[in-house]
Amino acid sequence: MGTLLVVLAGCADQAAPTTAQTSPNPPVPAGWTRLFDGVSLQNWGETDFGGQGTVEVKDGTLILGQGNDLTGVTWRGDFPKTNFEVSLQAMRVDGHDFFCGLTFPVKESFCSLIVGGWGGATVGLSSIDGQDASENETTRAMDFVDGRWYTIVVQVKDDAINAWIDGKQVVSQPLAGREISIRPEVSLSRPLGIATWRTTGALRDIRMRRLE
Repeated sequence: MGTLLVVLAGCADQAAPTTAQTSPNPPVPAGWTRLFDGVSLQNWGETDFGGQGTVEVKDGTLILGQGNDLTGVTWRGDFPKTNFEVSLQAMRVDGHDFFCGLTFPVKESFCSLIVGGWGGATVGLSSIDGQDASENETTRAMDFVDGRWYTIVVQVKDDAINAWIDGKQVVSQPLAGREISIRPEVSLSRPLGIATWRTTGALRDIRMRRLE
């Protein structure tokens, strides 16, 4: 844990110098609802994947310890099925796979945005027409630096799923005629959950807003 604390303490120096990235819980903009209070797991539960690592809250940060395989938390309240955005900051502290697997509703189904999967670089949605984030049209490779915060936003509308990382759009997926689903490994993350795979991840500033 000593190494983890050193990384967390130094993350502000490595991140971009913006209020959103240097404060664990910056003021919530109008229209947004904070989902993580920075001090407890209120409204969240540790996801019982089996083999999961330790989940703890420290210094305004939610830490998902490295598991074998998945570690995560699941939202225990109601959540909209469409026309919403989820925003959070995530960081890979240690490990070589995804440090943010965000599972969310899409109308009557669910989907996951994978950030840093399949060896540490893959970004995409799991799943589209039965193909996961490593093999469908949303698949892309990105470099992620350990100890750096990344701002991740997922938007679900009636006709599309969109996602951004640090303001750059990484997903623009129309829904018409497509089958949206999740991998069975993260079925316990429904309706909203965040998980890591054999990786220690840190999360903060988790919030949601409804869209008109």
